[in-house]
Amino acid sequence: MGSKLSAKEAAEKYHIPMVPGTEGAVTDIAAAKKMCQEIGFPVLVKASAGGGGKGMRLVERVEDFEEQMSRAVSEAQSAFGDGAVFIEKFVTSPRHIEIQVLADGHGNIVYLFERECSIQRRHQKVIEEAPSSILTPEIRAAMGKCAVDICKACNYLGAGTVEFLVDDQLNFYFLEMNTRLQVEHPVTELITGLDLVREQILIARGEKLSFGQEDLKINGHAIEVRVCAEDPDNNFLPDIGKLLTYRRPVGPGVRVDDAYEEGMEIPIYYDPLIAKLVVWGKDRHDAIDRMLRAIQDYEIAGVETTLKFCSFALKHEAFVSGKFDTNFVKLHFVPGTLHQFVPEEAEIAALMGEHIQQQKKSSKAVNQHNNFVSESPWKKRKAY
Repeated sequence: MGSKLSAKEAAEKYHIPMVPGTEGAVTDIAAAKKMCQEIGFPVLVKASAGGGGKGMRLVERVEDFEEQMSRAVSEAQSAFGDGAVFIEKFVTSPRHIEIQVLADGHGNIVYLFERECSIQRRHQKVIEEAPSSILTPEIRAAMGKCAVDICKACNYLGAGTVEFLVDDQLNFYFLEMNTRLQVEHPVTELITGLDLVREQILIARGEKLSFGQEDLKINGHAIEVRVCAEDPDNNFLPDIGKLLTYRRPVGPGVRVDDAYEEGMEIPIYYDPLIAKLVVWGKDRHDAIDRMLRAIQDYEIAGVETTLKFCSFALKHEAFVSGKFDTNFVKLHFVPGTLHQFVPEEAEIAALMGEHIQQQKKSSKAVNQHNNFVSESPWKKRKAY
């Protein structure tokens, strides 16, 4: 299932809906180009062994097809040692929604509901939440059944994630399966009350799942933001340096999974993820408010991070209303704007500054008056 092409083959056994595209790895460029013209541009060229957006190219015009194919193959070979790529129709307004699964060695498989992962940059997730704000109970159950069927198709064992694209009509399509515990697993833990790492170890020990699908319920809402050493105002380029200040937010419903301490260096050799900031709230509105407070309380100096962008996204009307997709950054964010003053805020700051100055002048005048009135004549006499 680590191979996207093998995963698609397994999904076909259970008639899981899939995005139109090539059935296998591209071996004939001319035939692939013709197929793309038939299904219509834009299309995605994707590495079979890929992940994290590597080996993936969006092709919007037939004139760019061969160049982007070459780049995708080269990057896939460099990153994964496997240059096999395939092609999918690009869903223009997709939501990225994934289903967490657990499967033991006794034939028991459950799905632990969904995670919404549509706020992305460079095809990589930066904000995740559970549950999704758009799924109905019926669609959730249908996607969950598909995820369980995928596990059956490959005799899966352990924790995993089945990923789907959901279009603006709420049609869903199988995307891939991640055969591991993912970065965003804490949001699932917070809404289900389960420790997924513990469950994974129990399964590996040969034990049965201690619960069934009917025992699982969604409790509240959880949001995770990825705190990465990146500069959103510079197209999310990775940043390096020393963590001069590093203080975590605390409080009810706030969780930080991190790997660094104050004074440590952020090197260029590894993934830029510093921490995962996760919150739980009784509902989505409560979770958003709690996350915004936690971001404000997270003190990091020495490197640029994604925290300011995450705050911007969580406050944006598109996110608050739930009317967003994987094009959020492209449609709503302009790099270089996070450090700019909002005119209203600048005006408020100027008025507050003027008020403080007036207070200082008034205080100084009162002090001078009090000193004049209370000063004793004896204090004016010279000491002999």
